[in-house]
Amino acid sequence: MGTFLAVFFMREQDLVKIPTILLIFITYFSGYLYTKYQNSGKLFYKILLFNVVSGIISAILIISNHNEVRLVKWAVIVILGLLYDSWFLKNYVRQIPLFKVFYVGFTWAMINSWLIIPEFNLEIFVITLLYITALVLPFDIRDMQSDTVTTFPKIIGIQKTKYLAYLFCAISAVLAIQFLKIDFAIAYFVSIVFSFILIYFSNETRKDSYFSFLVETCAGLPFLIYVLMQYF
Repeated sequence: MGTFLAVFFMREQDLVKIPTILLIFITYFSGYLYTKYQNSGKLFYKILLFNVVSGIISAILIISNHNEVRLVKWAVIVILGLLYDSWFLKNYVRQIPLFKVFYVGFTWAMINSWLIIPEFNLEIFVITLLYITALVLPFDIRDMQSDTVTTFPKIIGIQKTKYLAYLFCAISAVLAIQFLKIDFAIAYFVSIVFSFILIYFSNETRKDSYFSFLVETCAGLPFLIYVLMQYF
């Protein structure tokens, strides 16, 4: 879904390149495997080897198709991912109360507004930051009882957390309508509507698939809806 969202903005900027798409997918996938399985014993070493190979492939893709600046940008993104949650760090970002949701949004925003675009795009950065932050909040609702760190649902409650997510989505939609090309703005707005609905029905009793499948899919909706709009 992260790759789909990145491609959405790449298409909006007329910057679609297969090597870049492959680079983004490898980066997201490697980061997901590392975070999820870093405490899985022997399996972790296989994941670590996979990530090393993926890193080499990513570096080759960048050197072959881009420049040294893109390589530095990619390295910064990787470091941001490691700082989020890594077994070798005594303190990592995920432990900081209330900061996790913004950090995830920040990292995705840096990919969409900085890594894949020659010059930093503030509008895309803010649009992505707000949207992804809003989509992470339902996961805090899901994990309200199991989280060991302070989260928004624990402080302000589930309903006010939803209000916060609505606010982020709404501002993101307004910015998208103002700064994105019309077809992309429409696709993004429709995605926001679906996101509102899923956030509204988020609660602690929902199955994990509700969040891991439906809510996560929201990040890919702008691109998927845009593609559908081209055929109808």
